[in-house]
Amino acid sequence: MSDITLSNQPPADELVRLTQAAREALTDTMIERLAATSANAIELIDRLNDESTSAAVHALIDRVTELHKVGAIDTLCDTILMLHAMRNALTDNMLERLFTFFEQMINTVGNEAMGDLAQNTRLAFESAAEETAQTKSRGGVLAMLQMLSKPEAQRSLAFLLAFGEKLRRSATGL
Repeated sequence: MSDITLSNQPPADELVRLTQAAREALTDTMIERLAATSANAIELIDRLNDESTSAAVHALIDRVTELHKVGAIDTLCDTILMLHAMRNALTDNMLERLFTFFEQMINTVGNEAMGDLAQNTRLAFESAAEETAQTKSRGGVLAMLQMLSKPEAQRSLAFLLAFGEKLRRSATGL
């Protein structure tokens, strides 16, 4: 046989007594739970042997490591805790009002007139941007005074001033 000594191994009768004590200490319920836990562990190990599952677990571990390195795990946990607190704080009345608000927003923005307004505004901005990009700026006070002498410039400024005043009045309620 080999030259390995078994001096640090417990005597066989101690192993028998240890096994018998463990067997006597376990109840039937404990044995059932131990068997169920062992079966679940074996099932989990079997699933980890699947290549795609193993790759997914490895990718997840890599991402968690990356999140840890940049300190994003704390941010992620804080965000989850905040969402949980928000969910707990929401009452049925608040939730109903929130959905009513979203419904009104969708009805307002989904309105055909709003779509036309947005389309017209976009076209006007694009057209104005193209026109001003082609115009050579002359600079100086005299060039500005000459531009202000044009009736369309005066009407545009009058419109912008009137629009700003009406917007201010509607915002302040005056």
